Amino acid sequence: MQQLKILKRKEVKELIAKFNKQWGYTGKLDYTFLQSSKDKIYIVNNDISRIDISRLRIDKLGLYFCTIVNNNEIRLSIDGAQLIGAECNKNIVELNEAEMKEWLQGLDLEKEAAVKGFALIKHNSDYLGTGKVHQRKILNYIPKARRIKTSI
Repeated sequence: MQQLKILKRKEVKELIAKFNKQWGYTGKLDYTFLQSSKDKIYIVNNDISRIDISRLRIDKLGLYFCTIVNNNEIRLSIDGAQLIGAECNKNIVELNEAEMKEWLQGLDLEKEAAVKGFALIKHNSDYLGTGKVHQRKILNYIPKARRIKTSI
């Protein structure tokens, strides 16, 4: 079982600076950030400071927000993309209706995008998560349990 580490203010500022660099994020996140040994970031209410979690063996706590990939890139979860997406202004890929349906089924998209690395995926005003833009493809990271199954 892994141990969660509460990120210090400096580490949170660095994380938010990465959001700004990657997606042009300009908002504020009033949460406590926890990091797992597998570089997954969770967010919880600030009241967590009232509990001494160092003595607890906790695998997950709060909302899964993102993963730090290769120590410099961030891959947001679906929930993380929905939380910060509206306050981002770059590296956003807009999908049409047909592409959105394919995306929600968990399929990679054949699409030209002027973005490199992880991009926010958006349809109208809905943020659907993040995908990795690689050459002429957008790689899908929607977990199998959250994919929409269709018979069409």
